[in-house]
Amino acid sequence: MAEPLALYVHWPFCAAKCPYCDFNSHVRPAVDGARHGRALLRELEGEAARLGAWSGRRRLASIFFGGGTPSLMPPEAVAAVIARARALFDAEPDLEITLEANPTSVEAGRLREFRAAGVNRLSLGVQALDAASLGFLGRNHSAGEAIAALEHARQTFPRLSFDLIYARPGQAEAEWRAELRRALSLAADHLSLYQLTVEPGTRFATEHARGAFHLPEGDDAAALYAATAEEAGRFGLAPYEVSNYAKPGAESRHNLAYWRYGDYLGIGAGAHQRLTRDGDLLAARRHRAPEVWLERVERDGHARVEEEALSPVDRGREAMLMGLRLSEGVDPARIAARSRLAFDAVVDRSMLEALREEGYLEWLPNGRLAATMEGRLRLDALLPVLLR
Repeated sequence: MAEPLALYVHWPFCAAKCPYCDFNSHVRPAVDGARHGRALLRELEGEAARLGAWSGRRRLASIFFGGGTPSLMPPEAVAAVIARARALFDAEPDLEITLEANPTSVEAGRLREFRAAGVNRLSLGVQALDAASLGFLGRNHSAGEAIAALEHARQTFPRLSFDLIYARPGQAEAEWRAELRRALSLAADHLSLYQLTVEPGTRFATEHARGAFHLPEGDDAAALYAATAEEAGRFGLAPYEVSNYAKPGAESRHNLAYWRYGDYLGIGAGAHQRLTRDGDLLAARRHRAPEVWLERVERDGHARVEEEALSPVDRGREAMLMGLRLSEGVDPARIAARSRLAFDAVVDRSMLEALREEGYLEWLPNGRLAATMEGRLRLDALLPVLLR
């Protein structure tokens, strides 16, 4: 039987573009939410029909509304997508349904409507809890609004995650620890932590190039990362992935599908997907521009612009790139099954042993290969030399 499927739904619109963001997000003076909602339903139906023709009716383990800012979606559109997905697939009894939201007062006021729509897990984009950092990051909410939203979300949803950004200009370890404790005391089930980086094409890239700000790097950034694990541990959260901490059982099942290299379907402007067909793994993406996506879905039923069967080597590399982010590591048998290559055809065994001796990789008692804490700090440098 095919593994359960993860469904990603992309809402590409934001009230404002954050200066660090390189996601497929767009600011528009007005959005026809009902029209976009209908297009999401049509694209979902078309993809479900294709999947059914390939492998029969699939089970569904999770739905994730991401963006952009999906808490700007009409709640009735969210409810309609959830209902249609449940009708088109066999939903697991514990179907995880996540929606990303910003803690502005406007969005926080709609949380009960999203809960009524069927969302059972909220991911709140807090990012920081001090006014200066929020202003620097271009966020539209205050620290007070973030705290109020965390408290409201805690009372409304059975599961709650929140995001923070670290390695901000001038950030001191003591201040970061205090900020973490404050946030974790309000919502301590799941934390997603992101190091601030300068991405090409963003406003920060322009400002950083002219020396407008400097970011902590090297040992300074590593110290902030290590402090996060310590503070999260005080509240019972363990680092199950490079950037994610959770209490036992509170891990994001949707994101685990990506990291464990499972099948996932993506709908909406710019969404990506990986789906199995007759032993092949098809990689596809949709047109990024919301207006073009909308026109093509209304005309053709989908807005796929690229679709290809990944080579065994690419499959093996992707599975390793994702899996080594996890504290549980990767199962060589899983890599071989998904790539249809021997494990040693994916990794350089001599380099693997060298990295293990240097303390960056380790074999776990269950036979999985995992990155150590030191290795997770350096994954971007380790993977190019490890993979064939």
